[in-house]
Amino acid sequence: MIARTWRGETTLENAERYLQHLEASVLPELRDIQGFCGAYVLRKPSHEGFEFSIITLWQSMESIRSFAGERPEEAVVPASARALLSRYDKAVSHYDVLTAPQQRE
Repeated sequence: MIARTWRGETTLENAERYLQHLEASVLPELRDIQGFCGAYVLRKPSHEGFEFSIITLWQSMESIRSFAGERPEEAVVPASARALLSRYDKAVSHYDVLTAPQQRE
């Protein structure tokens, strides 16, 4: 499994709208991609408003390319998201997932 990580910042005014954008547009689109395994959306206060860290989980780099194209190290930030962000990473990081949370039985 591969984790794809990215960060962006919003103003206080745009934080809820950005979260709504993720929940209404981005996450449903990702769920339709073969090899997508889930996502964590993290948020913390920042000097301008809030910083979001997004961690998406994928079965392989091939499945990531289905989403990101032939340059998977470049962030995919559509204009609708850029309008809500005050700052964002232009590149992402990929990590091999060595351990993952285990559900208790």
